[in-house]
Order: sequence, then structure tokens, then C-alpha cells
Amino acid sequence: MLRKKLILIVLFVSILFYAKRIYSAPCYGPHMPKEKSFVIGVQSHTILKRYLEDEFGKIRSLQNFILLSYGIRDWLCLDLKGGSGYIKQHPLNKDELDYSTGFAGGYGFRLRLYDQNNKKIIFGFQHISAHPKKVSSDNQKNEAILDDWQSSLLFSCEIMKFSPYIGTKYSRLDYIHRWDGQRKRRNSDLTKSLGLILGLDFNIDGRYWVNLETQFFDVEAFSLSINFSF
Repeated sequence: MLRKKLILIVLFVSILFYAKRIYSAPCYGPHMPKEKSFVIGVQSHTILKRYLEDEFGKIRSLQNFILLSYGIRDWLCLDLKGGSGYIKQHPLNKDELDYSTGFAGGYGFRLRLYDQNNKKIIFGFQHISAHPKKVSSDNQKNEAILDDWQSSLLFSCEIMKFSPYIGTKYSRLDYIHRWDGQRKRRNSDLTKSLGLILGLDFNIDGRYWVNLETQFFDVEAFSLSINFSF
């Protein structure tokens, strides 16, 4: 079984690396749905600071989602989300572009590699895309898309009703800017792609739990969600 999981990881990572798309989004945590069961939830994700390349400064965002996860196997699940989000992009030596709230969504998967003695190791991939509304600045129309990606590896342990976890990730957040018929992808600062994840699941009654997660180094971000399994 472990060999099969490792083969799946290599396959997924190879595809993502070849496409140059292994990029920051919440990791959901270690609580995964069982085979042929679902988890639903609501989540708020705040990006306080993420630096872009060259003179493009930094970007901030807030996204709110409805979550849905499905257990393909006990050790493999698909994660989907839909909701809304906005972007604030601040170039160097220029005024901030403040895009108002528009559609946002995402997808990903988690693969549990180890689960014994109340300890888990989980590999995951997550993606978020936010499409805020247009904004006018300097007599031009500006449109934006936020592309937020990451692959992660988490270690968790269970202590009574608490499941703290720690992990590492490789992430990328791109700002796609359209103006006056032009389009440019502004990459995140690639020297800041490795990050640290700290999180906690609090089990309320076995079917309900709260997840809190923070991210450092590659991005300054945190998320909070309330979840229900059925």
C-alpha cells in the first residue's frame, strides 16, 4: 500500500513539475473524509503579504469559501471549494490597485502516507484562483486574476481533542494583470517559495471540527474553517 502511495506522489509531482505549476493555499489539515463519504465546511483565508517579482511590490487578498471534500479512498481525497475573494496589489512607488470582491474557487487533493499510533503524514496539492471585479486607475481599466498554488507535506499527532500539525511546502502565487488589451503574468518572488505550515484541528464532537492554520516565510497568511463530516 505504501509503495502504491509513493508511486502516486511521484506521478503527481512529475506532472506538476513538468507543467511548472507546483506553487500557497490552505492545506485543510490532517482530517480527511473516509472512503465514499463527504466533508463540508466554510473557510476564510487571508493573505497578509506576498511579494511579487521585480518592481511589482506585494499583494494581499481575502477569500471566503464553501468547502467540499470527497473520500476516493480512506487514504486519498479530493478537495473542492467555491466562494468569493478580492485582491489588493501594491506596486513599488505607485498607488495600490484595490480590486473589489468577485468569484474565487479552488481544488486539490490529499494523500495520507502514514497513519499509526495517532500520528499521520499527509502529502497534498492545493490551488486557488480569484477573479475580482475590474478597477480603474490612471485612466485605464485594470483586470486581475490571482493564481495561488502549493504542494505540501504535513506531520500531525492526535492529543485528546486536538490534532496539531507542522509541515513544509513549495508555493507560488501569480498576479495576472490585464490592461488596455495587454496581459502579463507577474510571478511571485521565486526566492521565497519554501514555506512553513503550523496548524491545529480541534475536534468538537467527532463529526464537527475547527481548523486553524498559519503560513510563514514564503507568505504571511492564515485560514480558519469549520467542518462537518457525513
